[in-house]
Amino acid sequence: MKETTIPFWRDERVLKWIAQIIFLIIVVASGAYLYHNMMTALAQRGLLPSFHFLKLTAGFDIGEHLIPYSRSDTYGRALLVGILNTIEVSFLGIIFATILGIIIGVMRLSQNWLLNKIATVYIEIIRNVPLLVLLVFWYTGVFLQFPRLKEAKILPGPTYVSNRGIAMPWGKPTETWHLYLYVLAFGLLLAAIVWWRLTLIGKRTGRMPLVTVWSTLTFLGVALLGWIGITLIYHQAPLAIDRPELKGLRTVGGLELTPEFLALLSGLVFYTAAFIAEVVRAGIQSVSKGQVEAARALGLNGFQTLRLVVFPQALRVIVPPMTSQYLNLTKNSSLAVFIGFPDLYSVAGTIHNQTGRAVEVTILMMAVYLSFSLMTSVFMNWYNKKIRLVER
Repeated sequence: MKETTIPFWRDERVLKWIAQIIFLIIVVASGAYLYHNMMTALAQRGLLPSFHFLKLTAGFDIGEHLIPYSRSDTYGRALLVGILNTIEVSFLGIIFATILGIIIGVMRLSQNWLLNKIATVYIEIIRNVPLLVLLVFWYTGVFLQFPRLKEAKILPGPTYVSNRGIAMPWGKPTETWHLYLYVLAFGLLLAAIVWWRLTLIGKRTGRMPLVTVWSTLTFLGVALLGWIGITLIYHQAPLAIDRPELKGLRTVGGLELTPEFLALLSGLVFYTAAFIAEVVRAGIQSVSKGQVEAARALGLNGFQTLRLVVFPQALRVIVPPMTSQYLNLTKNSSLAVFIGFPDLYSVAGTIHNQTGRAVEVTILMMAVYLSFSLMTSVFMNWYNKKIRLVER
């Protein structure tokens, strides 16, 4: 019997390929049209894309910078200052938001009525307030309401608290600092070895020791011994205490935290922690109650049950949505422009206004934020893979 050949216009497999090819052609054609339209408009204005402007003199000041910067530096260095400011706020924000979010999330499940209600009220209020409103509140309603600099609150140290920010004592590197860096590097290496050995012991015996605690103590011990040894041998500590002094209308020396930085960091931490708390709560509740009952039957107290039994299992549920919160915190830092903190978006906006290079500046911002997101995702995906449940 002769086989019936299905026409290609009725073959499902062929139709799927044709549909995908047509869709791809439409996307490419649309992109080509938009690109041609953009290039034509830029050519008419004499603004063909070029990144040579990054070598030109910036000519504007940046209030906060982690690296030396002056208005005579280039636009490229100004952009680098903005990138480093964004990294600083995002890194500290992720750490503090995680700590606060875990505490609030555990409080949310507490049997103590007061702790439970405090956590519930905090989460419900913060999650329903726009982040921009929260940032403006922290900036204008909290930090700008501190006393004027002449009437600053002087805390031990001395630490000056005023509407100009917080100025506190800080370490200033001395001539032996570079030598101490080698000691710290050795401490990190030794702590990594301790971590590796204790992990192997835990896998072999089935009783995981306090890996993080002992590794941290190893690093701190090496750092302390190295500090004492360098100080005794060279008669100079690696860091000298640099104390702030009040001179006129500003403080000199020490570490100064501006109200813009404090407002941005506080707003991001308190806002993101509310969402992390809900992620932590959901992760803990995903663990079977039988696990808790088994831990109690073995004689573990509440804290031991949470640390050794519940939380390690909850991490498999917590980590994936936690990644999204970290990415949101990094991207939300761009709202710093509304309170005057010179992050990447703020500095890039100034460069755009002065050079008119909207396309190039936007591409640079997109590339930087994309890089931040990809690096965070890669690390969190690696960690998620490391703690996932291996089924046999």
